[in-house]
Amino acid sequence: MGRSISNSATVTDRRYNKWLNRFAWVTAVATLFLICSGGMVTSKGVGLAVPDWPTTFGYNMFLFPVSKWIGGIFFEHTHRLIASAVGFLTIILALWLWRSEDREWVRNLGLIAVASVVLQGVLGGLRVTMLKNEIGIFHACLAQAFLGLLVVIAFATTNFWRSLANVFADPRKFAPIKMIALATTIAIYVQLALGATMRHQHRDLAVLDFPTANGAWIPDTSANALAKINAWRDARALSDVTAFQIWLQMAHRFLAAIIAVAVIAFCFQVWKHASQITSLKRLSIWWLVLLFCQLTLGAWTIWSNKAADIATAHVAMGAIMLSFGVSICAICWRILPAHPNARSTTRPIEQRGTAIA
Repeated sequence: MGRSISNSATVTDRRYNKWLNRFAWVTAVATLFLICSGGMVTSKGVGLAVPDWPTTFGYNMFLFPVSKWIGGIFFEHTHRLIASAVGFLTIILALWLWRSEDREWVRNLGLIAVASVVLQGVLGGLRVTMLKNEIGIFHACLAQAFLGLLVVIAFATTNFWRSLANVFADPRKFAPIKMIALATTIAIYVQLALGATMRHQHRDLAVLDFPTANGAWIPDTSANALAKINAWRDARALSDVTAFQIWLQMAHRFLAAIIAVAVIAFCFQVWKHASQITSLKRLSIWWLVLLFCQLTLGAWTIWSNKAADIATAHVAMGAIMLSFGVSICAICWRILPAHPNARSTTRPIEQRGTAIA
């Protein structure tokens, strides 16, 4: 892109609130920890270890005796406590944003975060009281979206975000980078939704081998093939499978391959056409590293027959990949278009004002 992209010097904006930004990141990290906790609950199949809500075996949730935190109860009860802590942090974050932020859109994101965390808590409770797997899927998907929202808030409160007002890009070369970033991030979210759909069926793996599927690259799901597969599974005390469940897992595999190609393509495009934007270069490399880790964990999940710790790590890594995708998209959309022949691409932050901040 030549001169059409320039990184501005690091200058601390007078509107930057260091402690607000740190608190936003703490809230985001706590949410990631909450997703890990929820993933462990699902992996161990203990979501109903505590049968009531919002109480815990009739106790006030916060007064439930520690001596009774045993077995599956420990995982489900601590998940509820962590969720309560995240809700509390989110409310504080929203109030802090409302009092100290000069950008209305950032303040509104804080309010949306509060509404989201309340809805998330209600969905978690309804999953227990209504015994609906569909609610569990929605609960898992909203958790990932909520994390993405908090990452945007955390990014928006950084001094780095303010400084991006001085970075410009040739729209003809940068547009493909933006589109690949957005499409890849959406694909990752869809992939997480597919994973949640499989996990919340609370059944054994539909396909037990990898990289093949029931011994073939394209599984046979005819009636005769399914009868043989289920007879083999019955002999090993495994739950029966349907063609839908097999193809759901195959869709998860196919989309993983598409995401892998997309992340590699994004990394290539950034290093070729946006090499002067250091932040995107670094994030693209980290995204590639995370992709390799996630593919490894996905294969390991199958090879370990869905071991709880491996499956939960797979969920957590997916959340981190989504967070990176959201961060990359936010940066891409923050960078402003410039005329390809423009000589100067930097303006002082103070001259930009707060209208576009």
